[in-house]
Amino acid sequence: MTDDDDRPVAGALSRMVERAPAHLMDRIAAQWAYVEGPVEDVYVAFTPDGISSVVPASTVSGAEVFAAEFSRRFGRPLFRAARPPAGVEQALRSGRATGLRFDLHDLTPFEQAVLAATLQIPPGELRPYAWVAGQIDRPRAVRAVGTALGNNPIPVLIPCHRVIRSDGNVGQYGFGQEMKRRLLDGEGVDVDLVEAMVRGGAHFVGDASTRVVCMPTCHRIRATADGDRQAFASLDEARRSGFRPCADCRPVGR
Repeated sequence: MTDDDDRPVAGALSRMVERAPAHLMDRIAAQWAYVEGPVEDVYVAFTPDGISSVVPASTVSGAEVFAAEFSRRFGRPLFRAARPPAGVEQALRSGRATGLRFDLHDLTPFEQAVLAATLQIPPGELRPYAWVAGQIDRPRAVRAVGTALGNNPIPVLIPCHRVIRSDGNVGQYGFGQEMKRRLLDGEGVDVDLVEAMVRGGAHFVGDASTRVVCMPTCHRIRATADGDRQAFASLDEARRSGFRPCADCRPVGR
């Protein structure tokens, strides 16, 4: 067979190869960016569906380690992006990430519900695990809520650091209690004061002038004059005293 005989065959074979879809790389890989924050700088991984992972930069020894860990956990290669997703820098500064898109398709519906509820906790405020369980209509699933938050792939942006134990203790955090306290301190939370309040029986605090009862760190109660504040050990006690639950912090439990 001559070279001339090969050419028609090669041409026919080349026409059988389909061009790869334009967005094939987006389907099989993710991108990462380094973003500076007011308390912690972070590595952010994202796909076309949204942010899929966040890791505080101080907890990994460089981008290569972050990329390797991401690929191991999510089964996708990771490439550096030209820029972070829109809104991430502002979310880190403001502590409010409700406008961002998240890629949580690898999580169970329960885990997604837990993170969605946690995302509603404003910066500078704390909620107990039982509050999160109540928000998703699973009041008995407090332990499961803790497990879901411990597996949160998007910490800092989805603020699991704002969830504490019902006894006021700051509780566990995937990157250690010291970082959890540092993040809360950066939002103006006096964790020691909150712990002392709850240990003293102030699980809820009411405003005597409005007859509204709140979680101890709710922005409404922080604006209340000291003389108008009234502590309650339980929500039932507050109700018996003529107080109604705050529509903003939506207290539940005890």
